[in-house]
Amino acid sequence: MSTTTMQPDVTTAVAKLIRFLETGEVPDGLFTPDVFTDLSLPQWRVQANTIDDALAIRLEGHPSPGKVHVTRVDPTDRGFTIEFEERWEQDGQRWYCREMLRADVVGAAISDLSIYCTGDWDEAKQREHAAAVQLIRP
Repeated sequence: MSTTTMQPDVTTAVAKLIRFLETGEVPDGLFTPDVFTDLSLPQWRVQANTIDDALAIRLEGHPSPGKVHVTRVDPTDRGFTIEFEERWEQDGQRWYCREMLRADVVGAAISDLSIYCTGDWDEAKQREHAAAVQLIRP
């Protein structure tokens, strides 16, 4: 008797995730109904275990559409890790953050997320950083 394991569809899951992050619109099948989310910020941590609660974390924190720049995606045996930057406009300012996310995927749906975020940098913080640090790699 053999058992088969469904390999995660990382390409589809990543594409849907980026579309969601950029638009705030949830593509069909992006998350499993019981998706677990664990978000770590510089001085805070929140968790959710339903789609609605996971969406609330994201949409309350980043209600405006923006642009995602992916610097790396690495498939894992259960899903993927992704490193990316986000830029968006809100309340008359241009914002920035940098994140790394690990996702477990069932089929093409994300079932478990662990997210590490720099926190949101307003224009003043971005200027302060640019004046103080010259990055070796953008």
